[in-house]
Amino acid sequence: MDRLLKIIEKIGLPFAYSHFAEGESPDPPFIVYLFPKNKHFGADGVVFYKNTQIDLELYTDKKDLKLEEKIEEILDREEIYYEKSEVWIESERLYEVLYEFTMEVKNG
Repeated sequence: MDRLLKIIEKIGLPFAYSHFAEGESPDPPFIVYLFPKNKHFGADGVVFYKNTQIDLELYTDKKDLKLEEKIEEILDREEIYYEKSEVWIESERLYEVLYEFTMEVKNG
């Protein structure tokens, strides 16, 4: 968990796990991150590597290629393989750029 938080802090935007509290959402751009599922590796009933899928969601009110490049440079430096997708959320009038990757998440 410490490694993930350091990576997110390097981006330099407000962030929260899952969502910001009602009425406390900052102006865009901001980041939300989630752990939607485990991606463990194992065999014969034993888990060898406990990995977690991370969804790092960037929200912007306009397309920001420089910010996306900054995030991707940070992920590349950290040697994190990621998949990227994008969607326009009409009801929120925001772009969501989603970075999906897997890493070990430990406390401490």
